[in-house]
Amino acid sequence: MPDAEDVRRIALSLPDTVEKVAWSMPTFRVSGRMFATLPEEETSMAVRCPKEEGNELVRAEPEKFWIADHEASFAWIRVRLAALEDEQELYDILADSWRQAAGPALLDAHPGLGVPAAE
Repeated sequence: MPDAEDVRRIALSLPDTVEKVAWSMPTFRVSGRMFATLPEEETSMAVRCPKEEGNELVRAEPEKFWIADHEASFAWIRVRLAALEDEQELYDILADSWRQAAGPALLDAHPGLGVPAAE
């Protein structure tokens, strides 16, 4: 089961990521934009997620995903770390969020990072 230290380790392994405390919690940023936070007791994380996709994830897996009331109008979703299958799932979620925040030059330099494998 992934935990907050796994979030930190994986997030910081992504290109040009920095950790910064904001709102009394760790946040992870690329290109000056947040892509992940460790709110509350660091038992969950918040990541960027298009609103429609986030709503679908919450409906499909409510034990894993939810949308905090104060984030409902934003493209963010919460993830319960204990509900994740493994570190690969954690990596995939963080890398996808990273792609949404990274600037064009970083995306060009790392074209496959965070892109789901073709099935």
